[in-house]
Amino acid sequence: MTDALKRLSEEGVAIWLDDLSRRRITSGNLAELIDQQHVVGVTTNPTIFQKAISSGDGYEQQLADLAARKVTVEEAIRMITTADVRDAADILRPVFDATGGQDGRVSIEVDPRLAHNTAATIAEAKQLAWLVDRPNTLIKIPATKAGLPAITEVIGLGISVNVTLIFSLERYREVMDAYLAGLEKAKERGLDLSLIRSVASFFVSRVDTEIDQRIDALGTAEAKALRGKAAVANARLAYQAYEEVFSSDRWSKLENAGANKQRPLWASTGVKDPAYKDTLYVDDLVAPNTVNTMPEATLQATEDHGQITGNTVGGTYAQARADLDAVEKLGIAYDDVVQVLEDEGVEKFEASWNDLLKSTEAELARLAPSEG
Repeated sequence: MTDALKRLSEEGVAIWLDDLSRRRITSGNLAELIDQQHVVGVTTNPTIFQKAISSGDGYEQQLADLAARKVTVEEAIRMITTADVRDAADILRPVFDATGGQDGRVSIEVDPRLAHNTAATIAEAKQLAWLVDRPNTLIKIPATKAGLPAITEVIGLGISVNVTLIFSLERYREVMDAYLAGLEKAKERGLDLSLIRSVASFFVSRVDTEIDQRIDALGTAEAKALRGKAAVANARLAYQAYEEVFSSDRWSKLENAGANKQRPLWASTGVKDPAYKDTLYVDDLVAPNTVNTMPEATLQATEDHGQITGNTVGGTYAQARADLDAVEKLGIAYDDVVQVLEDEGVEKFEASWNDLLKSTEAELARLAPSEG
């Protein structure tokens, strides 16, 4: 057993768990992870809820009550997921209080079917914030083109946001711009900027999965030498962009008005390729004022054998740019890769949501009381 998680925290990386289920809440497991493994936040997504609710563990009574009330399947899912997020937020509330609102956060995502509808995303974000009704919630909005103005409007209303499904450096800059525009709106409305928080979830492992697949198709030794380098390079250049934006004059005016920086969050940090070390996207992305949201397997691997050696992002930007340029020279178009990943990301979450709708509908029908 190492104390890698403690060292990671000391380097300024907030450790969030990328998972939630009712069983994890009621068994005391989440409280244990907070107490013993330096976990200071939780992220959820449609796939996580689909797995949790489909397992059925702990949801039977609430499903039976919802069936008795004859609610729609959409309402049932919202009642179930917001209940889990509310309970997790209560467990994390001491962390929230101790960190002045920076951590102790639980994220819940807008319906993924709304990813390309700005107005519906804004309405859903407002509804979720009202339903959960906890100050330590983050509403997840995808960084699609339609999501960007939604981020600005929701931040402008004083609702804290986790921007998700960011793959490209250009889109990340647009996300930061949307956040600053939202803060400017909130300031105009006379809101307390110090209460607004945001993270930008920059996805990591999926970039390697997509680019490595294209490298393998080329099959040359030159191409294979670049396997497993693109994702870390991409994330490190995202951090460089973060440093630039949050040292600008535009930012300084907001900071002077009490605003908080939007932290980069490394998402999708579970390694997909067994050829890579299972802590790759933790060890190689250590930088101050970041979040790493890990599936439990990655959390345990980091605790067991993570190599936390200080800041592994600063001073790497020239090499990171060279690595991405080398991939581009192979004929692998960066812009195409990141667009494919964004499209697939939205589709995967939508597919999980649809699976969740179907399985929940079946449970409601099974549990519906007989008439009479």
